[in-house]
Amino acid sequence: WSTLVNTSTFAETADLGGPLVGQAMIRQALVRYDAAHWQFALENPYTYGTQSPEQASAQTKFATALTSTEPLWIDTNHDYLPDMIVNHLANRKAPQIVISDERDRLLDQGGGIRKALPLIGDAPFIVCNTDAFWTGETQDNIAALARMWRAEKMDIALLLADRETSIGVDGPGDFFMADDGRLTRRGEAPSAPWVYSGVGIVKPQLFARASEDVFGLAQYFFTAAEQGKLHGAPLDGRWLHVGKPQTIALAEAELRARSGVS
Repeated sequence: WSTLVNTSTFAETADLGGPLVGQAMIRQALVRYDAAHWQFALENPYTYGTQSPEQASAQTKFATALTSTEPLWIDTNHDYLPDMIVNHLANRKAPQIVISDERDRLLDQGGGIRKALPLIGDAPFIVCNTDAFWTGETQDNIAALARMWRAEKMDIALLLADRETSIGVDGPGDFFMADDGRLTRRGEAPSAPWVYSGVGIVKPQLFARASEDVFGLAQYFFTAAEQGKLHGAPLDGRWLHVGKPQTIALAEAELRARSGVS
């Protein structure tokens, strides 16, 4: 189609696909050849979007539940279509959304939290990955996680999904859970019954002494587990792993089956 238009006239992040596509066009190098009444063009196949689908997860972390009436602080590694995400959320008033901007440099989950600490404050906060998704629940899972939180004996509390009943999970599992909710790592065991669902409660004080700018979150889980301060709560319902393109179809099939839609 680029033989019919002058792509150099488009803005860098012009949205040509609309809400159904939901991606911005990035101008790519284009070679055009004209011969008589024929035109041929060579272009980058990734005209839509700045990354491949496998890289599209923005890894958004939430500082409080979405249903809260209080301000909602979002620290986002908005590495995929950052301008579109920022512009889309700019006029949203309820809940209030504040973005900790990482467009100049991606900081990973831990680094993103560290940067957002002035926005988050001193109270424990909820982190939520953008691919945390479940169905069939009979209770509010985030509210249940908040009810079990005990700051005097926990540094981190995770919402955990059953590995065997989850959709799209092919790994060996992450944690074992004791009767009192304390978690230990799978370690050298061939499998563990619980997987991290992408939702948890974290104390901001854990990041106060972090010196790096870019670092992950997993090591904080492991350290808390070693100190006996990592706890978990079972997710009510069925967790759907939608962090990879190939697992989205499995999740959609599960939702169709539950709704009776063929």
